[in-house]
Amino acid sequence: MEFEEAMRILAALEREEVDYVLVGAMAMAAQGLVRATRDLDLFVDPAAENVERLRKALQQVFPQDESIREIRAEDLAGDYPAIQYVPPHGLYGIDILSRLGEAFSFEDIEWEERRVGETKIRVATPGMLIRMKRDTVRPQDGIDARALRERFGLKEE
Repeated sequence: MEFEEAMRILAALEREEVDYVLVGAMAMAAQGLVRATRDLDLFVDPAAENVERLRKALQQVFPQDESIREIRAEDLAGDYPAIQYVPPHGLYGIDILSRLGEAFSFEDIEWEERRVGETKIRVATPGMLIRMKRDTVRPQDGIDARALRERFGLKEE
């Protein structure tokens, strides 16, 4: 995913006052640990008014895409609280989550505000990223958790 497009999306989220937290590889990059990724991972508050603001933000970046209307609060608050939005160009996806199984929900995600240029972004804290990555089966998550512990001098819990 190109940095400039990610920043356009994050700036639109800020303008529309979307309650979200950036997680995944882009959150690691915001914390200073850059690795290649093809997606943007967002935890969002599934409240109807927040999802409406999310749709407005995405519509600013992708004004011709009618499929944005298919992002619904009912889905994010339901049994399968994850949606993947793929922009019309198809170069990457945006994973929109309100809950990750029983392990994490939007309310559980610890975040801090970072400024990238003129844009304020909400990014998961290093400790939160470690907790999200440490018990998964993906080898990359273990590598990421170790890199975060080393970079921020955090001990295993």
